[in-house]
Amino acid sequence: MAPAVKIGCHFSNTCPLSGDLINPHMTDSLSSSTQPSIDSAPGPRVLVFDSGVGGLSVAREIQQRLPGLALVYASDNGFFPYGTKGEAELITRVDKVISALLAQYPVDILVIACNTASTLTLPHLRSKLSLPIVGVVPAIKPAARQTLSGVIGLLATPATVARPYTHELIREYAPQCEVISLGSSELVQIAEQKLRGETIEQATIAQIIQPLLAHEKSTQMDKLVLACTHFPLLKEELAAELPATIQMIDSGEAIARRVEYLLQGKAGAHTTPMDNIAVFTKQTPEAERLAPALKNFSIHKTSYLDLNKISGSI
Repeated sequence: MAPAVKIGCHFSNTCPLSGDLINPHMTDSLSSSTQPSIDSAPGPRVLVFDSGVGGLSVAREIQQRLPGLALVYASDNGFFPYGTKGEAELITRVDKVISALLAQYPVDILVIACNTASTLTLPHLRSKLSLPIVGVVPAIKPAARQTLSGVIGLLATPATVARPYTHELIREYAPQCEVISLGSSELVQIAEQKLRGETIEQATIAQIIQPLLAHEKSTQMDKLVLACTHFPLLKEELAAELPATIQMIDSGEAIARRVEYLLQGKAGAHTTPMDNIAVFTKQTPEAERLAPALKNFSIHKTSYLDLNKISGSI
């Protein structure tokens, strides 16, 4: 069993910049793995975690703000998608995967770049871990603050649209707004296909978002919240179907600012792209076809986590 690694610092409960990110906390790495370690990477290192490739949109924002920060991008593709899983099942799964990842890839900060995982599993992670954690929630607050018309759109997975937590965010931060919500799981799959280099049909995207634009107040909508980290990967395709008056808003930039704040300027300039790695929980042809896209995120190494060899949890 690997020795626990603690970072002794404490941070405020809310983000001073956006107010949209889950509280930071601290973590221990407590289990072992047989995967190759990259402990020699200089400077701070971040673990960005998602069920698929959507978290790469968050990783890109972090890289742009902190280019010297080493990146471990972890995709639990073996359990993808998270939106169809039960709460207890998902908490157990994320506990196991995060434990294995932190044991093999010690990091300075953990980013849960998935709305579903942030909403359902962060209370458990916060109670068990002892390094800074940043989660993501729909950017309803900044959209409500910035809208001029009072009409905003919410594009998310069906699970996020239906979740009580989302409704609470709307009641708390956008009570004066008309919120037009649309849930789509198909867009998540299309984003995954795009990064694998597969052909995606623009007409399909147009058809998916048509109900959003068919709403009686859609002509007044001036902000659209992309409440799934997969969706910023489709910004160009979505923009082609939206009126130019609609601005898309996501949480990626706010998360990057939060990571920078929590690291307190510790990100160095000596990290190279070769220090970055993508870790998957299942070796599949689809994961292998992501290699060219991963290079666009300065990720040149790939590894697979064998969870069958992992025992214990956080």
